[in-house]
Amino acid sequence: MLKDEDRIFRNIYGMYDRTIAGARKRGLWDNTGGLLANGRGWIIDQIKASGLRGRGGAGFPTGLKWSFMPKESDGRPSYLVVNADESEPATCKDREILRHDPHHLVEGCLIAGFAMGAVAAYIYIRGEYIREKESLQAAIDEAYDAGYLGKNACGSGYDFDVYLHHGAGAYICGEETALLESLEGKKGMPRMKPPFPAGAGLYGCPTTVNNVESISVVPTILRRGADWYSSFGRPNNTGVKLFAMTGHVNTPCVVEEAMSIPMRELIERHGGGVRGGWKNLKAVIPGGASCPILPAHLCEDALMDYDWMRENRSSFGTACMIVMDQSTDVIKAIWRLSKFFKHESCGQCTPCREGTGWMMRVMDRLVTGEAEVEEIDMLINVTKQIEGHTICALGDAAAWPIQGLVRHFREEIEDRIKAKRTGRMGAMAAE
Repeated sequence: MLKDEDRIFRNIYGMYDRTIAGARKRGLWDNTGGLLANGRGWIIDQIKASGLRGRGGAGFPTGLKWSFMPKESDGRPSYLVVNADESEPATCKDREILRHDPHHLVEGCLIAGFAMGAVAAYIYIRGEYIREKESLQAAIDEAYDAGYLGKNACGSGYDFDVYLHHGAGAYICGEETALLESLEGKKGMPRMKPPFPAGAGLYGCPTTVNNVESISVVPTILRRGADWYSSFGRPNNTGVKLFAMTGHVNTPCVVEEAMSIPMRELIERHGGGVRGGWKNLKAVIPGGASCPILPAHLCEDALMDYDWMRENRSSFGTACMIVMDQSTDVIKAIWRLSKFFKHESCGQCTPCREGTGWMMRVMDRLVTGEAEVEEIDMLINVTKQIEGHTICALGDAAAWPIQGLVRHFREEIEDRIKAKRTGRMGAMAAE
């Protein structure tokens, strides 16, 4: 279990002062100018050595991503863009930082922006996050008033600005290139890559897009050292992380824990256990709606990190779990997610635009049992035609939950179809 002194976010539950005075008491804004004085190369090397991977779901090494930014300017300014468009069902961790501990993000923006030679940071916040926006804007204003942002930020001789941009509420704008399009005032639709944002991003300038949590942990990593941070978790899955759990747990929560913590320990220690006891567990979606579902027998020994989830044909995502007990109609749950992805497709790519609606309509019939058994394989075939054939990952995100459902709960789907046809329930459906 992570000790309190090793937690980065000390005010995640809003028990203490979230203003700049409270942030200073918790160790933020302490000799920030001194950290910047160590130079861009030192900061990037420390983040690489810490093993920090992107906390928005993809898990790309953060220090490596920063190093893609040009070392010398060709006359164009560089930008840091922070993705605070937390819109995936069940994902609810960044908002706790924005609401209760916003100075982590503001200081992180300055340090990360300096490391990449950026002139400004744009924080793109989800449209529905009204209170979070107010809290974050207040923190930005306080940092300007204290001389930590703007001209000669923290006395470093470096000029840096932070802007807060309120999104318009579309899930697709969480995809980094669609976010850039939206930030430029255009319709949020993903761009073709290459060029990658590090070459031509916001307004055609070098840009790095990072998740809120990825940027917010940076000041603490630099103060406490890369070795401290990399001492948690398994190799290639290091550090501490905000985990969230929702659904059929006794105490749904957001909690900071070490990476690679066993799923069962996380649920029982922090979530108060599964409703009705561990034996009542049916399945868990481990990290937001796009991650393939895991049945109870795999959850027994599951480790909450990128590599274990990948090895078991799921995804770590944002580590925000949806826990389902035996009362759950798992087919209907996945149907609801397929409906969400159909609704949120931007319509730019044919496989996603047509395929998400097609999958949802087949799922409609699977829920009621009115489908043919052959349609299960046909559905999987369609997911394969969508997965990997679209500009952005929304096509994959729509396909994976259905693939996970069929992989682990095929018997239940077939039982429902047979029960509808014969009027008799099989063993699976009767449970």
